[in-house]
Amino acid sequence: MADTVADSAQAPAAVRHAEEAMGTVFSVDVRGGEPGAVRAALDQAIAGLHRVDEVFSTYRDDSQISRLARGELTVEECDAEVAEVLELAAEAERVSDGWFSTTYEGRLDPTGIVKGWAVERAARLLAASGATGVSVNGGGDVQLLGTPGPGRPWRVGVCDPLRPGGLAAVVSAAGTDELAVATSGTAERGAHIVDPRTGRSAVTDLVAVTVVAPRLTWADCWATAAFAMGAREGLAWLESLPDVEALLITAGDEVRCTGDLASRLG
Repeated sequence: MADTVADSAQAPAAVRHAEEAMGTVFSVDVRGGEPGAVRAALDQAIAGLHRVDEVFSTYRDDSQISRLARGELTVEECDAEVAEVLELAAEAERVSDGWFSTTYEGRLDPTGIVKGWAVERAARLLAASGATGVSVNGGGDVQLLGTPGPGRPWRVGVCDPLRPGGLAAVVSAAGTDELAVATSGTAERGAHIVDPRTGRSAVTDLVAVTVVAPRLTWADCWATAAFAMGAREGLAWLESLPDVEALLITAGDEVRCTGDLASRLG
C-alpha cells in the first residue's frame, strides 16, 4: 500500500475527493486547471470507475465479464473497454512468460489488470482537463501525472509490510511527468495472489513487491507477476524490464532492489 504526499508550499489550489468503488477506496488529488473543467472531469472519472465495476466485476453475475466467461456474450458484444483490457492482459501475460494470468480456477478473470488500468485512465482524463498535477490512488496503487506545484514533486510513501504504520521507502516523481507505484503482497489481503502454474495461492519467500514505472497499468501487472515468481526470479525479471524499478521485501525482512531504484527515492 502507498500514500501520496506533497509539500503544500506554493501548491496550486487542490481539488480532493475520495470514492468507494470496486471494493476499495479511490483517493483523487488534482492541482491547477480551470475549476469548472476539473470538476467536470472529476465527475466523469468517478462515473468511469463505477462503470468499470459494473462491466468487469467478477462478483456480479450480470457484469459483462461474468457473462463473457459463461459464454453468454462475445467480446464484440461487450463494451469496447473489454477488448482493450483483454489485449493489455494478453501482452502482460506474454511479457511475464505466463506469470501474469487472466485465468482463475479455469475461468476468465482480468481482476489483476483492471484496477491499475482504471486508475491510470482516470488520472489521464483529469490531466486532459487542464490540471497541472494529478494523483489518483486506488487502494494503494498510485498514478501520478504532472506536479503538485512549482519545484514540488509528488512523493509516495510505501508502507512497510512487516511494521504496521512504518514506511519501507518514499518514492519521488522528481524529474518525470508521469510515474506509477504499485504494490502486491500479503499484508493487506492475505494470500490472494495466484501461482498460474498451479492455480493455487502463490507460495514464495516474499511479503511485498513494489514496482515503480511510468504507467500503473503495467506496474500493477509486474508487481503481481514478480510476487508469484519469488524474490530471486522476480528481481532478475524486473531488472530486465525497461523503465522499471522495484523494491522486494522477503518474509525474513530482507530488502532487495533493482539497480537504479535509488534514483527514485527521496
